[in-house]
Amino acid sequence: MHIIDIIVFLLFTGGVVAFGCSFFKKKGTSEEFTSAGRSLPGWVVGMSIFATYVSSISYLGYPGKAFSGDWNAFVFSLSIPIASYFAARYFVPFYRSQDSISAYSFLENRFGPWARIYASSCYLLTQIARTGSILYLLALLMNVLLGWHIQTIIVVTSVAIVLYSMLGGMKAVIWTEAIQGIILIGGALVCMFILLFDMPGGPVQTFSIAMEDGKFSLGSFGSSLSESTFWVCLIYGIFTNLQNYGIDQSYVQRYHTAKNEKEAKFSALFGGYLFIPVSAVFFMIGTGLYAFYKVHPGILPDGVGADYVFPFFIVNELPVGLTGLLIASIFAAGMSTIATSVTSSSTIILTDYYQRFRKHAGNRERMLVLKLSSVGVGVAGILVAFAFMSVQSALDAWWALASIFSGGMLGLFLLGYISKKARNFDAVLGVVCGVILVCWIVISPFVHANLAIVFGTLLIFLVGFLSANLLNKRRCK
Repeated sequence: MHIIDIIVFLLFTGGVVAFGCSFFKKKGTSEEFTSAGRSLPGWVVGMSIFATYVSSISYLGYPGKAFSGDWNAFVFSLSIPIASYFAARYFVPFYRSQDSISAYSFLENRFGPWARIYASSCYLLTQIARTGSILYLLALLMNVLLGWHIQTIIVVTSVAIVLYSMLGGMKAVIWTEAIQGIILIGGALVCMFILLFDMPGGPVQTFSIAMEDGKFSLGSFGSSLSESTFWVCLIYGIFTNLQNYGIDQSYVQRYHTAKNEKEAKFSALFGGYLFIPVSAVFFMIGTGLYAFYKVHPGILPDGVGADYVFPFFIVNELPVGLTGLLIASIFAAGMSTIATSVTSSSTIILTDYYQRFRKHAGNRERMLVLKLSSVGVGVAGILVAFAFMSVQSALDAWWALASIFSGGMLGLFLLGYISKKARNFDAVLGVVCGVILVCWIVISPFVHANLAIVFGTLLIFLVGFLSANLLNKRRCK
């Protein structure tokens, strides 16, 4: 990278950190830290939801998938309107009517403390794994581009993110994410247009090559459950996004930050729907890269992985200055996701664990817990990132961990939300069966690994529902 690009990257990244820190209040309250005082406009919260979706994994992975394959993974994006509708119609009013900002207090009211602890611990483990995977991938990217030491990048990045998350709270995280979201959209659009118009035959040539080679395919419409077909991706997307909108603290907490219920509903729809065209841009970038390097053979060195073709293009083909901005936008995508994990995890540690034993803790004590928890999550993320350095595929490891940790949360929530007859025993029985099934799928997959969350959710709900409606009747007799 040119020195100007490095300066642009450092200025932008440093500016984001400084902007986040500017929200620091010496006499802030824990309510302001966790819910931003319920004062934010819907478009800002929606942009934050969108930025949470677009992690650096998406920024690099989507173009990589389109480059090496087709648009099959885009089907995941097409499932978002379904989850967004349910969020605006049911989840937002439901959670804003709850007394607690925790997404898991409802489970305690329905099934007892164990259900809340189970769901919140699954969430915390998922977020720490996610933080570690993104920190590692960001560090790996900067190591490839600049030769910087991976461990050093991991530590510095984590410290910077935790700093503004800890000082500014949820308001800082959401506003910085909104800015980061705008920058990454602009950067992706610029890159896509450069790719399309840099072809000898213009955009028409790109589309012609892609059509001839089947690059726009959304996958097979067959009935196989062991392959990544259109239906497998769609069903996986529906369940994953329903879990995100319905039980993920990162999203639920944002519903509470909007100034009123109408704005909160708008944020859920806006953030989800915005992701569809932007993800299409990412896939179009991957398709454009495929056409570009097919027309210009020999430019792309052998051994460059699909996920790093996009960064290679940014560094070697874009004008000086724009390269730094694009790298900064990729970095911003990762920073926004990590900041969300840090703030929402610290909120859960306070509400679901600390206040269970210290119900009457004062504001100063609660703020101390929130800040120390932010540091703790950051340190845990660093350790996980170091551990990811020894795995063969960071993405595969992250997907496996996410399937195990989050496979049963949605099923438990749906059981409590839909079935009024379900009681503690029914929920325990369902969770045990669901977790066993999820672990079995991950270890010895008899269906596609992405379906672990689908079958785990369905089994927990069905076992609990049947137990409540059949076994309870027998007990009554």
